[in-house]
Amino acid sequence: MQQNVPKQRLLNIGFGNFVVTSRVITIVNPASSPMRRLREDARQEGRLIDATQGRKTRSIVVTDSNHVILSAIQAETISQRFVAEEAGNE
Repeated sequence: MQQNVPKQRLLNIGFGNFVVTSRVITIVNPASSPMRRLREDARQEGRLIDATQGRKTRSIVVTDSNHVILSAIQAETISQRFVAEEAGNE
């Protein structure tokens, strides 16, 4: 008996790091004061994942599990990948 399991799509956030697209809530630029606060709060609460590989943070990905993921890839680039991945899902 074969189960009909939906295929999970992965979003490349750089340097071999991936996030399941269905878990992504938002992709934002890290420069604003609210985003700096979000990052600091997540760090203090143990919800921060640093996927920058030691490079400058260029985007923040927020997931439905309330994790905050730092990426060294521009937010616009990740957003384009997200849109392309979602279009491939239809």
